[in-house]
Amino acid sequence: MADRLEALMAHFPVSARVFNAGALCGINTLQSDGAHGQLHLVRSGAVEVQYGRTVLQVERPSLLLFPRPLTHRFVTDPQRGADMVCAHLTFAGGAGNPIASALPNAVCLPIQHLAGAEPVLALLFEEAFEQRCGRVALVERLLEVVMIQLLRHLMESGDMRGGLLSGLAHPRLRNALVAMHEKPAQDWTLSELATVAGLSRSVFATTFRETVGTTPGQYLQGWRVRLAQKALLRGRPLKVIATEVGYGSEAALSRAFKAQSGQSPRKWKAGSVAIEG
Repeated sequence: MADRLEALMAHFPVSARVFNAGALCGINTLQSDGAHGQLHLVRSGAVEVQYGRTVLQVERPSLLLFPRPLTHRFVTDPQRGADMVCAHLTFAGGAGNPIASALPNAVCLPIQHLAGAEPVLALLFEEAFEQRCGRVALVERLLEVVMIQLLRHLMESGDMRGGLLSGLAHPRLRNALVAMHEKPAQDWTLSELATVAGLSRSVFATTFRETVGTTPGQYLQGWRVRLAQKALLRGRPLKVIATEVGYGSEAALSRAFKAQSGQSPRKWKAGSVAIEG
């Protein structure tokens, strides 16, 4: 079976930066910084989690993921608190990261439900709560491993309804999605993608739209434009990018880019560089 995450993680990786490893006591409000998601691992203790109008009661070791910037609050016992590891997440590509945009606003999952994570989390917690040389760097790498395990879980559990992860969970559509991810420059036709998926043209088109929420052509355009955006920020010439992502000319890429993002490539880059600066 094709690796559903390889091309995604290669083009749009996620990195973690730890900002807490220890007890959180009382009320702690984590304000959105407008740029980062957050990942929290609760090792022990009861935590009330508040965001928007939602209130969650966490009573056992759990993982909490906020893939996009979102203000949230933790309420714990003022004396005992809760032992937690907390990290900021950076999704390459920012708001255009296809993984981050495919995830719900929040994910709360008991750690025991995360298949294969027990040894990783045991090491992560051991390192996080000890004063060892290089512990932060090691914990951050382990958190990135946990993110991959979480994405696997979300695809394999069937809990996702609609969007990219739902498509990657589908036994037939996944093959077409991986093909587009791995070979964006190929001149894919609907018939060719249907053949890759092992479906008839009409069944493929209908199933794709119902499962992913968009047409195959629209999805391919979005994927190509995301790759183009990433390349633009690396300073690559638009003419070269057009060939790399499957457009015959700079003008063709510019039209697709504006249709997808509402801006020309140059205007989008100028705005993105200004925000990053």
